[in-house]
Amino acid sequence: MLVLKEPCYDDREKLYEAIRKMPLFENGFENRFALMSYRQFCQTGITRMQDEGRGINLKPGHVPQSYFFLWADDTIVGLFKIRHYLNEVLREGSGHIGFGIIREFRNRHYGSMGLKLALEKAGEIVREDTVYMSCFRYNEASLKVMLANGAWIDHEDEEIYYTRVKIR
Repeated sequence: MLVLKEPCYDDREKLYEAIRKMPLFENGFENRFALMSYRQFCQTGITRMQDEGRGINLKPGHVPQSYFFLWADDTIVGLFKIRHYLNEVLREGSGHIGFGIIREFRNRHYGSMGLKLALEKAGEIVREDTVYMSCFRYNEASLKVMLANGAWIDHEDEEIYYTRVKIR
């Protein structure tokens, strides 16, 4: 069964294992926890993820962002981040949702199925009727995932596709 779960301390070992498998930065997806030790992750990483979703202790210029790990049964296969609203930087950049699928689980439709679940969650979190996302033009897999979930290309430039999808 495929589900999205927010990070919790009880899952710390599997969360850490998943975070360590994701690159620090890949295709626009940033993993700010990749370089933490297990101890640091348990002491501050999980709490920081939870706090960001609650809008607590946000860095200047950041908006609340909820983390959802994509679980296939008892294995984490990816991570989805939902930003609650857009500021100017996000409006011209990464948008409401960012996601990454762990390399060993790619090409199994986890991205498409996970984004479907993330869009449902976004319907509960995001204030707007339309979710905005983006991906680099060379990242055809992410674009296919977005389009498979009802997104359309709103506009593009030399480097990035900017997509939209209705959630209400």
